[in-house]
Amino acid sequence: MKKKIETQKAPSAIGPYSQAIEMGDMIYLSGQIPLDPKTMELVQGEENQIRQVFKNITAICEEANCSLNDIVKLNVSLQDLSMFSLVNDVMSELFSEPYPARAALQVARLPLDSLIEVEAIIVKSN
Repeated sequence: MKKKIETQKAPSAIGPYSQAIEMGDMIYLSGQIPLDPKTMELVQGEENQIRQVFKNITAICEEANCSLNDIVKLNVSLQDLSMFSLVNDVMSELFSEPYPARAALQVARLPLDSLIEVEAIIVKSN
């Protein structure tokens, strides 16, 4: 059965979607942009935006009783691939090996003109 995962520690959905959906031992996280969940405003600066996205993802993981290390796949969308090495630096601080599989793409535009959006797939540990 499909279960909605939602926390106030991450930004509320800005459209007709859920923060995350759990189905069996799989959790699918919607794309997170760097909104501060308290103000629903974008944080400023490249590194701050990257860190805020992963804070939001961490909050959803915690609500689902899992962690960043349960993530098996990330899709990273960037407005500018010049941020790629900074994403790698932040991820190397937050994740441990084996790192999740990942795709990183440059896109023309992201919601609210954010610089980054990240979606994730989690497999819950038993």
